[in-house]
Amino acid sequence: MTACVNKLLLRQECWAIVDPMVAAPRKDAAKARLEAHGETEAPDFFSISDLADEFGITHRAIRFYETKGLLAPKRLNGARIYSRRDRARLHIIVRAKSLGYTLEETKGYLDLYGRHGEGRIKQLELSVSRSAEIIEELEAKKRQIEETIEELRLINKVCRQKIAKKNAR
Repeated sequence: MTACVNKLLLRQECWAIVDPMVAAPRKDAAKARLEAHGETEAPDFFSISDLADEFGITHRAIRFYETKGLLAPKRLNGARIYSRRDRARLHIIVRAKSLGYTLEETKGYLDLYGRHGEGRIKQLELSVSRSAEIIEELEAKKRQIEETIEELRLINKVCRQKIAKKNAR
């Protein structure tokens, strides 16, 4: 059930950019995900199918993240067995991708953690600075979009007036 809910929330977040009606649930979903970050209900091991289904990505994408050194599953009789750590890392990878982080930035972030969480403060500091940069970039894009919309409204208005003037003759 949790995997289905997570997939649905991820899909809603993608559409929140397009549909303002989804913006409120997106904010709630992000807060819930932050609060559930240390959840203990998950099993200890996962198959590639389990993770692909949970995060709504393909097996190929997971294998790609392996080749880039972002995931390191164990092998059991040739099958990939992912740990809770791998699952947590994949969760971060998927979220970082949806937020606009590059794979290199994501790998750097994950590598900061270390084996036992000794780099957690550095991760948080990196998150603060990088998220501030992304917010600034998005706000600049938003301003550009708003300016373009205003210009298009003016063009539309002038064109409608000209049409009305010509039709009135």
